[in-house]
Amino acid sequence: MAPPRSSSSSSSSPQRYAYVTLITRASYLAGVVLLADTLRRHGSQHPLIVLYTPKLSADAVRALELEAPRQNLVLRRCEYLLPPGDAVITLIAQRFEDTWTKLRVFELCDDGYDGVCYLDADMAVFRNPDVIFEKVARELPEGCLGANHCCVCNRDRDPWAPVDWRQENCAYTPVAHPDGLTNPTQPPSGSACEDAPIATRDPGPSRTHRLLNGGMFVFRPSHQLRDSLLSFFSDLDNAPLLSTFKFPDQDFLAHFFRGRWRALGWQFNALKTMRYWHAGLWRDDEVVCLHYIVDKPWARRVGADGVAGYKGRDGVTHRWWWDAYQRWEDGRLRLGGSGGNIADTAADGGVDMELVALVRRGMAPPLGASDGWCDGVDPDMQAIGASVQEFANNQAQVPPPPSEVENKA
Repeated sequence: MAPPRSSSSSSSSPQRYAYVTLITRASYLAGVVLLADTLRRHGSQHPLIVLYTPKLSADAVRALELEAPRQNLVLRRCEYLLPPGDAVITLIAQRFEDTWTKLRVFELCDDGYDGVCYLDADMAVFRNPDVIFEKVARELPEGCLGANHCCVCNRDRDPWAPVDWRQENCAYTPVAHPDGLTNPTQPPSGSACEDAPIATRDPGPSRTHRLLNGGMFVFRPSHQLRDSLLSFFSDLDNAPLLSTFKFPDQDFLAHFFRGRWRALGWQFNALKTMRYWHAGLWRDDEVVCLHYIVDKPWARRVGADGVAGYKGRDGVTHRWWWDAYQRWEDGRLRLGGSGGNIADTAADGGVDMELVALVRRGMAPPLGASDGWCDGVDPDMQAIGASVQEFANNQAQVPPPPSEVENKA
């Protein structure tokens, strides 16, 4: 099946908007590069702010600096954001400890943007997403969040998931194409117990429909929102609540914005598993932002048999990522179809050769190649490969109590 078609926005806005992503580990460099390139390739008119943390390797920072002038990137170093000292954090995967820092995006209120859209570094763009800012202008009040539901189907019956993660409780189950594009299931609101933590609610759709996915969200920046959110986060009295979060950023967002977030169409945060878990909703050519949850495509090549992914069902969507990567690399090396041999590049392409070499260090090599590519033993790369979900399952002796979590591991 052909990959989604490109499209571009037909209108422009005098207001200022921006996308933002976060990178804390060099193992996500390839993801950031492809996110930036696919945003530009599909016609986005707005910058991508890349927040990066102090421990990001010098090579990864260098690669971002080389790529920034080509992609309308704004690089910004930020400090880690950690929960109060009394919080005891139990994570599905240790690498999720970095994702608290995602909340730094709410500090962009000092930049004068009218709307900010966060995109995870494991996303790629297949249609122009700028229309999301039109929804901000029309539909999203200040202090609210636009986001997507978690898919809680858990058809693989992973043992770390809450007991009510079942297909009948998923917010995507009641909707089908084309209504799901413009009329998604909305989270319940107006409950008398709206202030109660989601984890304490009775299992079932009244609870799971309140869960959001933190891979993409959009908001109107303001000093009031920033101060309120960071104050809540750093309050020692809230440490016990934070201790219940398995997936830090989205658990926090689901709680903080309870009763104040609106669901967007699935296409803006198309979880790759939805292609086969929600076939009646999914359409390839409607995908705007594809979210590569679980294992990342750059950690392993698609097999000759077309198999890829944790359960071997993601060959199509992983192939889209690799095709997009090859277009980026060919463009940087000016090689077209000559095979991607850096040594064959003209001498005046030195900067491009350096950039591609840096990115390749965090990517699975082609069959038979080794030099200059990831060697497969980097623990950070192993943490985003095909065994990541198995690791999460092995960590779960018994299913945890219902909590504000989502199926990305």
